Amino acid sequence: MNTRHTLNPGDRFPSLSIPAVDGTTIALPDALAGHYGVVLVFRGAWCPYCNAQLRAYERARDRLDELGARIVALSADDPDATRALVEKHRLRFGVGHSADVGEVQARLGAFADRDMDHLQSTGFVLDPAGRVVVSVYSSGAIGRLMPDDVIGLIRHLRDDASVAA
Repeated sequence: MNTRHTLNPGDRFPSLSIPAVDGTTIALPDALAGHYGVVLVFRGAWCPYCNAQLRAYERARDRLDELGARIVALSADDPDATRALVEKHRLRFGVGHSADVGEVQARLGAFADRDMDHLQSTGFVLDPAGRVVVSVYSSGAIGRLMPDDVIGLIRHLRDDASVAA
């Protein structure tokens, strides 16, 4: 029996370092500390559904910025494919490449296609302390975290926090 450890609400997001297109390293969850965070694991630059999701986040970036949210995306793609994807869609958020499929699968619980050596779409919303608020796991091409849902969720969480204060 194959068991996967998935991340659930309240879990601390595990440490994960991924090389970024800009030559830096994205250290999660630290790169998102103090902000609501969105972590998107995408299948690869070749995936039309992933391209649509990443474009949607770029279009929603100003609204997410207004809420204090930060976005990071990552895949197992090589640096050249990832750089071309970032340039093609003019992505202004952090995008990592060369993720180790086995490591990401073990740490985050993402489904993986070992034959093709890629991760399936997985998304997380983190609170400012780096704890998981929502996790969305897909075992195939469809089923993913979308920006309008994230915006509504963060607004709800912020409204609840201001009422409680």
